[in-house]
Amino acid sequence: MRTGNEPVTARSALRLRFWLSVWGLIWCGGAAAVFALVSVPVLAGVCAALALIAVVDLAVIVHRMRQGAHFQPGRDVPPYEPVYGARRQRPPRHLHHHP
Repeated sequence: MRTGNEPVTARSALRLRFWLSVWGLIWCGGAAAVFALVSVPVLAGVCAALALIAVVDLAVIVHRMRQGAHFQPGRDVPPYEPVYGARRQRPPRHLHHHP
């Protein structure tokens, strides 16, 4: 729900997340290879799992980067009340205004 106090220029740091994921993929992939070469299968498996997580994160980040910018309402757009259901329902108690 939009409350009206969100930062106007809020953006996700996708490029930063991208490069941090690349960095993690390089380190975890390299560590997995080194641990596999020196016969430490548990650590090799842990590093390989972390490298796989970095690959999935990279896929999500690239997908979001390709989506482009989305419309962000400005300060002149007022907050709105959520729809409480198909039938007219009462808002939650904490939203009641007592006279």
